[in-house]
Amino acid sequence: MSKVKFTAGRVEGFQCEPGKSQSFLWDTEAPGLGLRGTASGAKSYIFQAKLNGQAIRITIGNPKTWSIDDARTEARRLKVIIDSGKDPRQVQADALAADQAARDERAAQAAAREFQARREAVTLGMAWPMYIEARRRKWGQWTIRDHETVARRGGEPKKRGKGLTEPGPLASLLDVRLSDLTGKRIGEWLVAEAEKRPTQASLAFRLLSVFVNWCDSQGEYAGLVPPGACKSSQVRDELPAKNAKQDDSLQREQLPMWFKAVREMANPAQSAYLQILLLTGARRRELAALKWDDVDFQWQKMTIRDKVEGERTIPLTPYVAHLLLALKARNDAPPTVRWLRTLEQRNETWKPSEWVFSSKAASNGQLVDPTPGHKRALKAAGLPDVTLHGLRRSFGTLAEWTEAPAGVVAQIMGHKPSAIAEKHYRNRPIDLLRMWHVKIEAWVLEQAGIEFKTEEKGLRVVTAA
Repeated sequence: MSKVKFTAGRVEGFQCEPGKSQSFLWDTEAPGLGLRGTASGAKSYIFQAKLNGQAIRITIGNPKTWSIDDARTEARRLKVIIDSGKDPRQVQADALAADQAARDERAAQAAAREFQARREAVTLGMAWPMYIEARRRKWGQWTIRDHETVARRGGEPKKRGKGLTEPGPLASLLDVRLSDLTGKRIGEWLVAEAEKRPTQASLAFRLLSVFVNWCDSQGEYAGLVPPGACKSSQVRDELPAKNAKQDDSLQREQLPMWFKAVREMANPAQSAYLQILLLTGARRRELAALKWDDVDFQWQKMTIRDKVEGERTIPLTPYVAHLLLALKARNDAPPTVRWLRTLEQRNETWKPSEWVFSSKAASNGQLVDPTPGHKRALKAAGLPDVTLHGLRRSFGTLAEWTEAPAGVVAQIMGHKPSAIAEKHYRNRPIDLLRMWHVKIEAWVLEQAGIEFKTEEKGLRVVTAA
């Protein structure tokens, strides 16, 4: 094994011996440093030593990129590792692994910071639609609409009438980050909203509270909303009290003026809807969702989608049947030529509406909001404001004049049983309900000054003043 002091000339001129696959030249300055040449003309610095009695050889690099001094330095470094009883190859592998682990850790930390930044940037307006979509299959149509309405930004042209839509109660919080929805922030929001619209503010807060609970159950949003944000003292102090409206109902002496104004309304569907709302005590949305398939004229009953029990069947009283038959006649009548042309322009074909209270202006053909028409009728009659829910209250109150059993009235209205006997031992058939319901309707019509008679057989109207 020849040893020489490496110089640039000697390294440049070294060649593999003829007939051999590789030859070696060793340096006298750095122990273990050698130069290897192959038959193909390739050359490289190497380091060779013994570890635990076994020879090991490590390639340092090409002489074209490694200077002699750098190669000697590297050889001495490897010699120090060998002398310490370690394998330079394992040391290098460990170093590479540690370096890769450090890079992975830095990348993970950067990704975690980015993820947390994205999480903390999530606003109520970004998460609310995700919440609705996640719960859509478990909610009813009206629940979805409530959630969409309270979070409406407003400022868009109204679909009916002039002007722009008003913002929903949650509009001012939509751009607030979830992490900033503190009890103080929600309390300040409640103060502002409760002054303008306490009922809507209370509804929006209840929906917001459930939303916060949902966020805590989702990995993506968990922990963003400060704990107890909707339960803090700042919020409880500002939450509008749940006081039932004492004057939101019709009095007996107001019935003549109310019926006269409502029966004179230009929209037959709205007129019938409001009268039936009063005469059945149904919830406004339950009645608005009534379909013709739910009405049984033969057996004098109709099925209402109940928010408590899913659905309930109530009697179809004579005057209500009279109103519905008039609507059905209009619904089944062929449309005018003008309307047929409008349908042709839309590439639609005419068919009777499935909704009892239909509206051509609505996108789904269903009566949307009769409140404005009802308010106009109240104003024309000179009556104080009564909400649509107030008509439901009116039914329950007026029924007491007929001395109808409270359980009968509650079952017609769809109230949940409030006593053990009602819950477990009362199963009133539809004909028993009908007997009392007809009495209630007849008394209300009598007080309203409406003369209405029917034949014994069927529900055909003979006179209706």
